Amino acid sequence: MNLLISFEGFHLKARGNRWMQLFAIFLRVALAAGFLPSGMVKILGERFTALAVNHPMGFYLEALHYTGDYYTFIGIVQVTAALLLLIPRTATLGALLYFPIILNICVLSLAVRFDGSLFTSPLMVLANLYLLCWDYHKLKWALPFYHKRANSEIPTWKVQSTSFPLAFFTGVFATVILVVLAVVTGFSIYPRNSLSHCHQQCEDNTNPEACSTFCDCIHTAGTPYTTCLDAYNNAIN
Repeated sequence: MNLLISFEGFHLKARGNRWMQLFAIFLRVALAAGFLPSGMVKILGERFTALAVNHPMGFYLEALHYTGDYYTFIGIVQVTAALLLLIPRTATLGALLYFPIILNICVLSLAVRFDGSLFTSPLMVLANLYLLCWDYHKLKWALPFYHKRANSEIPTWKVQSTSFPLAFFTGVFATVILVVLAVVTGFSIYPRNSLSHCHQQCEDNTNPEACSTFCDCIHTAGTPYTTCLDAYNNAIN
């Protein structure tokens, strides 16, 4: 507790120092500059690096590129985090969104000893931690520490009714059903987990031959999913 009080005192002094304020702004811009180019590369669907596939990081990034929409999603999140950092009112949210992404990159870089981000990613993690500490006054209520003002500033939960909220749980059940139906009917074909399981869906497919070719493309030829899917879509269109 004494350590926490000391940190809060240092935090107040730091926020009152002009140079440390400028340093926080510099870090926000620097971190944003680190994610904007890499995020846009993913959004545009381009390969992130020219590393050989037999390189540990190259193998990982090649597989990541073939995930298609997930690859694009990562880029969108990276760009979003970068833009949030550049806007003063959303800088804290940007730092929170940025941290798990850069921490994952740092661990990955250290795990495969990748020269490209072996030094930069740990420094970016530390820069991100500085920004989180800089906004400690906003984040401290979410930390598992006791604060004397918490009981008065944070609304307390009280049981006001014991009646069963039928309408609410009906909505929950309907939402679960809608999500399941959306996932089941949202895709025309699935790779499944095995060749035989994949071929089973071809019986009810509008183009069984294209479906079988898709399954063989995935499970027999070992062709990337996106390539097989494009071939299937071209066959049925």
